[in-house]
Amino acid sequence: MKLGIARERREGERRVAATPETVKQLAGLGLEVLVESRAGVSAGHADDEYRQAGAQIVADLDPAGLDILAHVRPLELPTAAALKRGAVTVGLASPSSELATVRALAEGGVTSFALELVPRISRAQSMDALSSQALVAGYRCVLEAAIRLPRFFPLYMTAAGTVPPARVLVLGVGVAGLQAIGTAKRLGARVSANDIRPSSAEEVTSMGGTFIKLDLETAEAAGGYARELSADRGALQRQLLAPHVADADVLITTAAVPGRHAPLLVTREMVQGMRPGSVVVDLAAESGGNVEGSVAGRDIHVPTADGKGTTAVVGLKDAPSAMPTDASRLYAKNVANLLALMTRGGTVVPDFDDDVIAGACLTHDGVVRHSPTAEALAALSGEHAPADVSADAPGDIADGTDSDLADEMAEDPVKASENEGVV
Repeated sequence: MKLGIARERREGERRVAATPETVKQLAGLGLEVLVESRAGVSAGHADDEYRQAGAQIVADLDPAGLDILAHVRPLELPTAAALKRGAVTVGLASPSSELATVRALAEGGVTSFALELVPRISRAQSMDALSSQALVAGYRCVLEAAIRLPRFFPLYMTAAGTVPPARVLVLGVGVAGLQAIGTAKRLGARVSANDIRPSSAEEVTSMGGTFIKLDLETAEAAGGYARELSADRGALQRQLLAPHVADADVLITTAAVPGRHAPLLVTREMVQGMRPGSVVVDLAAESGGNVEGSVAGRDIHVPTADGKGTTAVVGLKDAPSAMPTDASRLYAKNVANLLALMTRGGTVVPDFDDDVIAGACLTHDGVVRHSPTAEALAALSGEHAPADVSADAPGDIADGTDSDLADEMAEDPVKASENEGVV
């Protein structure tokens, strides 16, 4: 079967769906790997490296001639429409915002797998792209804050005086949040964190941070993931967080809900209460933002309440793509591991009795199998969603993690990502 690795064309995207290392793995499965020329250049991989790994380099990938297509960003509508019936796709699909593409995949008889839908169970950790990319984003957001903060992160004791450590507050203690805590701590900052799941307290402590306990109802869903608070409890949460936000030099927010608007955690008034020169990094800016007024890809300078300066609100965009080499290394392994689960004797044959494969499948045999997406499409056309779609995928906070993974991160976050493919 011919497996194509596309050159990503969306602006700002520098990752690639396969590395020379995973090409060897895929070729070992009996697949014929075709890599579009310069697909991996931005991630540090030249065409010759792919060729030496066993791939065939093609000037332009023809979707119509492929049996399998691996990609990073959601497919564009013309590409989805060009795929032949029975083709298989693997990549991030963003189904809630790419309904036209999902419809084209279903109508074209394409079997598509959305990596956002991979079940968050132990057996699927090596295929969990949301987690692997959240690791990169959590690390990167701290670096972005450190660059902009007009002071040191660590404590310095010098003959000229003592420089106190920066105070970093992280809201949302999932994969990205834990990585942000660990990175800020390694840079020498004094780190505190909050999450609406009480079980996160132990995870924060394991990473060297201080957990901020608020007087709120438990907001933990099945599997240890977070769920959204009601409107009134959300308002109370912001009220209780306000003094902690005002006391921070750096605020990092990481809460995101797959397929839905990011929850509002910080109001403009709370930002104005921070000291001049403070930095806010909103990792959820692309999905609406945790911080009021944040804009993806832009720095917004908000005047402080005392009129003495401004606070920089940084809306991160394409955070994993800012570190394309390691982001691609992890992402490509997620893709290869999912394909390996479905490949027998050089042929990709999905077994829908397997919970991982069934959970990750977006479309198959003309049907949208992910029920929330099927319902959204039905609502657009005034129809009823098919009765045989799969059970809902968890609609939990995308930055969620489990305790055993947090323990491994506490010991060595990088090693955890290498061994498991995710963190």
